Amino acid sequence: MSIEFVPFPKIPRLNRSMVVSEKIDGTNAAILIVANADIDHIDRQNGSPLQLFAGDAANLVAQTDTHFVFAQSRNKFITPGKSTDNYGFAGWVQRNAEALVALLGEGRHYGEWWGSGIQSAYGLNGGDKRFSLFNTGRWVAADLPNNFGLGVVPVVYEGPFDNETINDVIDNLRAHGSWAAPGFMRPEGVVVYQVASRTSFKVTLEGDAAPKGAAGHALDLEKVAA
Repeated sequence: MSIEFVPFPKIPRLNRSMVVSEKIDGTNAAILIVANADIDHIDRQNGSPLQLFAGDAANLVAQTDTHFVFAQSRNKFITPGKSTDNYGFAGWVQRNAEALVALLGEGRHYGEWWGSGIQSAYGLNGGDKRFSLFNTGRWVAADLPNNFGLGVVPVVYEGPFDNETINDVIDNLRAHGSWAAPGFMRPEGVVVYQVASRTSFKVTLEGDAAPKGAAGHALDLEKVAA
């Protein structure tokens, strides 16, 4: 057996751009949209719908003329009508599949599913739930219709990495409440995306490893999964 050479990885520079967005207290979710031609299936004749093989078929949420649509929680694929559908997220994807395919296109689209009955609820009730996309470099809230709950996490700062700026944003969030749900005064915190390392970190308003009894809050960046 030959020994493989493994170089030490290149270290990204900290003092580069960052994007700070609100961290919403909901549940992690994603939409997977796959073109018909990019997934194994039984090619049925006479115009019949394409049929997936058993494993993928069990996870299918919706099918359009051109795409298969799946939903997932943080840990697994989910389908509507089950106790594990992630607070109704799979059903929402199924009901809005055509619009989601047209708006988002192919790919795996991560975001936060939040609102009525989920974690802090943010003052929403009556089944009002929303899906806010994480990829703020690609999606702009103004470009997405909000008539069925699709949006983007609010971006509150883009610019050079700076601890003081992060602390200022946290202070603003604490004083004025959520940007995602104006008027809600118990927001969770922010996510800091460090562009050079392509890594996200979170800072929360409560329980962010601040020493007991310390004034203000300590900046304790905890890496979060992309």
